[in-house]
Amino acid sequence: MKTKNLQSALIALLTSVILLTGCTTNKKTSDTMKTLNLTQEWDKTFPQSEKVKHRKVTFRNRYGITLAADLYEPRNASGKLAAIAVSGPFGAVKEQASGRYAQTMAERGFLTLAFDPSFTGESGGEPRYVASPDINTEDFSAAVDYLSTLPNVNAECIGLIGICGWGGFAINAAAIDTRIKATVASTMYDISRATSKGYFDSMTSEERYELRKQLNAQRTEDYRNGSYALAGGVVDPLPDDAPQFVKDYYAYYKTLRGYHKRSLNSNKGWNKTSALPFLNTSLLAFSDEIRSAVLLIHGEKAHSRYFSEDAFKKLTGNNKELMIIPGASHVDLYDNMQAIPFNTLEVFFKENLQ
Repeated sequence: MKTKNLQSALIALLTSVILLTGCTTNKKTSDTMKTLNLTQEWDKTFPQSEKVKHRKVTFRNRYGITLAADLYEPRNASGKLAAIAVSGPFGAVKEQASGRYAQTMAERGFLTLAFDPSFTGESGGEPRYVASPDINTEDFSAAVDYLSTLPNVNAECIGLIGICGWGGFAINAAAIDTRIKATVASTMYDISRATSKGYFDSMTSEERYELRKQLNAQRTEDYRNGSYALAGGVVDPLPDDAPQFVKDYYAYYKTLRGYHKRSLNSNKGWNKTSALPFLNTSLLAFSDEIRSAVLLIHGEKAHSRYFSEDAFKKLTGNNKELMIIPGASHVDLYDNMQAIPFNTLEVFFKENLQ
């Protein structure tokens, strides 16, 4: 009984602090929204649709970082709409796969928001090219904050689409944010698992320790230099003996098909030390507590398929689904319009965002 009372008192204390902080900082937050330099040209890797209206917007996350986004609205729509926030892949920008997903779902009647994560693309945040399990999960919830306040959005009908590494962040967001009513993780990577355990969990504890030593030595070097060394994006030139999935990444990020000048994967990649927080983090730790609907989509031939299959095993409830796309690779679900099951996505969100 005493333990329960102590827990209740702690929750009440934390809640009061959060509420007081919010009351005293809301005006300051709106007054100090950082002005970003947003390009006004259509510089996407996909053609603009005449079926939707598009405009650039900004919003702020809980860490004070201003995020840049593309808002897509169905033309001639009326009333309050169901909305979807979209991001990913890990190291990509909104002008690539997430924008394609967002525009296509807007064509199907949803108001959608494709955003650049903190520290990347046109979004704010210093130092540049940093990834964070906490902040990047928060980016999704901040998108929900923004969508919830739009006059033409039904705040009770908001969902997420996370692509590749952002599939893991989307599931983590759904586990903490009860406002999220439906989540799609497409061609999902669990970045924390891939970083801390290697592909197919092949990394040993000794290898993990050596990686920590290497990354922390890099921290010292970065501090001494006053700059952050970059890990490099997708390998270029492509080695003859590169695995097929690396060839697939190259075919997307390094060619006219998917290259973008602001994409980390298309260019020099993340800061080397960005991997550090993922070594001690489990993004999907509480995924079994998600009560809202979740749809996992993966390609049959994707090297990363096991991430979705294992994530699905942990999910609970009869509103969870795993869909394997025959013949599809990991990258096919970035932009292959014949492989991405948009009809299924439309039905899933219409059933769960109402």
